[in-house]
Amino acid sequence: MISLEAMSKIWQGYSNFYWTGLVNTLWIAALAVVLGSVLGLVIASGRMLTVKKDDNILLVILKYIIKGICSIYVEVLRATPLIVQVFVIYYGATSLGLKLGNATATRIMWGFVAVALNSGAYLSEVVRSGIGAVSGGQMEAARCVGMNHWQAMRYVILPQAIRNILPALCNEFVTIIKETSVLSMVGIADLMFQAQAVASTTYIFVEPYIIAAIMYFVIVFTLSKLISVFERRMSRSVTR
Repeated sequence: MISLEAMSKIWQGYSNFYWTGLVNTLWIAALAVVLGSVLGLVIASGRMLTVKKDDNILLVILKYIIKGICSIYVEVLRATPLIVQVFVIYYGATSLGLKLGNATATRIMWGFVAVALNSGAYLSEVVRSGIGAVSGGQMEAARCVGMNHWQAMRYVILPQAIRNILPALCNEFVTIIKETSVLSMVGIADLMFQAQAVASTTYIFVEPYIIAAIMYFVIVFTLSKLISVFERRMSRSVTR
């Protein structure tokens, strides 16, 4: 049976472990979403390249190559489990001698890279749909006043697309908070890793994970409710 007394004793003796793990989980998730957003924008731009009538043959080939690479990136990372990606990137990079300072820094760097790449694949579709939701007449109007394609994207399309993207971006942050638990498999001291450390130290193998589950629930539930409020306010501001 689950012992509340055991949970109380574990929290009194090892709460600092859990807080450290939670802080690591949150900052890794936040940075991964930031980098994933940048990657998502780049990948979405690559997949949205269009061939124009006045493009020369080399430019057409280059566009198709870029679109192909971006499509392969998205399909592969969306169709494989995150834990597999973490193992491939972490062990592949370290086997090639790609290290950053000590072992802890190396684990954090490549674990973070794996999560960010995974997030970028999903966010590229979010960015693509957000841009697609902007009326095509906006681009035509921007071109009519003398803007080139990239100026129109920067000053007209993207500011409007961000409104469509923000709710999904917040939801991705919540998702990444949960998915970072796989980083414990390569020794990154996130919340799940710290729960494992407490379990191996105390030889209690249920209660430490229940404490971690409660912390995950509180964070994710709270953020989800805040995002729901944010989405409703955005919806009201759009309809006014």
